[in-house]
Amino acid sequence: MPVRFGQIIVGAPGAGKTTYCEGMRQYLNALGREVAIVNLDPANDNVPYEAAIELSELVSLETVMDEMKLGPNGGLIYCLEYLETNMDWLLAKLESLGPRKYLIFDFPGQLELFTHCASVLKIVQTFTKEDYRLTAVNLIDAHHCSDASKFIAASLLALTMMVQLELPHINVLSKVDLMEQFGPLPFNLEFFCDVMDLPKLLPYLDNAPAAADDEDFDDNSSTTGPSESEAHRNFLLRRRRLNAAMCELVEDFSLVSFETLNIQDAESVGRVLAKIDKSNGYIFGATESKSSATAAYASSLFRAVSSDTSLNAERTLLVQEKYLGNFPFKEK
Repeated sequence: MPVRFGQIIVGAPGAGKTTYCEGMRQYLNALGREVAIVNLDPANDNVPYEAAIELSELVSLETVMDEMKLGPNGGLIYCLEYLETNMDWLLAKLESLGPRKYLIFDFPGQLELFTHCASVLKIVQTFTKEDYRLTAVNLIDAHHCSDASKFIAASLLALTMMVQLELPHINVLSKVDLMEQFGPLPFNLEFFCDVMDLPKLLPYLDNAPAAADDEDFDDNSSTTGPSESEAHRNFLLRRRRLNAAMCELVEDFSLVSFETLNIQDAESVGRVLAKIDKSNGYIFGATESKSSATAAYASSLFRAVSSDTSLNAERTLLVQEKYLGNFPFKEK
């Protein structure tokens, strides 16, 4: 049985998964790879790409919601559980596409599918048993970098998905070209890509006590304003402690880091694809057609990007200069 390569695209709603699938398809086609996109989100029928396989062919979300009296999220969980018990249908569909197709799986954005539901993991395990070499690509909107609490939560979610999916995993800050619109960042972009010292974000929590440690916080201080109620100040302190615990958990695993992506920039897409190809082994055993001048040029560009030996910090600095320029950082 031939080895098949591909990507599993996950991330919260609005992170740009569908746009990523179409942009990556175009880039891969330029490289000479035959691509098939599999839409496993039965709620997403308005997509810019032509899906080779649609989960809605097997199960209809509207029918499930109507007959089972479920809401949208419950209906999606049911659909993925139904797919789990009918994987023979999906494997047969994939087999009919031929052995050379590079596969992109567009998953739903409902996060409970990856945090509280075992169906996605079992689906992934089935692919692994059938010798599908897949990499999970987790998209996170780059605007989270401008909000400390959102970025801490996104980092914990990324860690949860890495542990749950049991696949090679690439975390991506998408829409990095729009970051300048969201105001100054607490730190430079390298801080957010490397995720090396998350507790430094704690003083930037909105209206949170700015003490470095809980024991340093003075209950009689007026950090949150003299008119603030005691109950609200206690809430802010508990919120700070929760975020501190989340930071500690992410740092204890020391697994989370991020790549940057502007899906409209070929060089940016190429760098992400290079990471994906290394993680799932595509660079070691697969070849791509170079039957046209366009494909040959795109392939040479991709080889140049993937063989770049500059340090991650240097590349991140170039991305920051390109999209953020001399944008000032917050002072705290």
